[in-house]
Amino acid sequence: MQAPTLDAPSRRFVLAGIGALIGASRAHAAPFSVPDAPPPFQSAGEQFTLIEPAVAAPAIRLDAIKGAPLDLPMLRGKAVLINFWASWYPPCVRELPLLERLRGLTRSEPLEIIAISIDAAGRERVTAFLKRLAIEHLPVYLDPAGRLARKIDGAGVSPFVLYGMPMSYVMDRAGRIAGYLTGQADWTSAEGLRLLRYYANT
Repeated sequence: MQAPTLDAPSRRFVLAGIGALIGASRAHAAPFSVPDAPPPFQSAGEQFTLIEPAVAAPAIRLDAIKGAPLDLPMLRGKAVLINFWASWYPPCVRELPLLERLRGLTRSEPLEIIAISIDAAGRERVTAFLKRLAIEHLPVYLDPAGRLARKIDGAGVSPFVLYGMPMSYVMDRAGRIAGYLTGQADWTSAEGLRLLRYYANT
């Protein structure tokens, strides 16, 4: 299935709007007292923050480090954990093996785990880095130019905002960006799995 395309002015408008909505949500973390709300989960210093209302993810194409590109709309029907990382940041290095393990734990579930490198070093260096960490099954994609994600104070607009590193976003099965978490987190923990399975099963 081919992803829908947008002309340049429309795409800029969509991405700018998504960035603004996600940015606004950071100041208003949704409480967890609402019935049937997602279960709480947090990293060392940040809690998983809901984006309310959830924002439709744009029809972007992901550049795979190996294999064919992936059109994000093709993942609808599954919950998706999107993790942005960089090889030069130690917390990202510690989190990647956990994501590799998470991929194995949830292979049979309606949940996709993808990791997107923001390294500008190039495909070969990122590939070598992944080999050193024995990352073999985790789908990895590349965003060296910041087309998909930028820091909040960076130039230009992008679908995802990086408030820190690593940075994880969760998409629901309808293809909407439901929330985010800043910082290294153990998504294989009971709490992490409970949150992901909430989105995978609703």
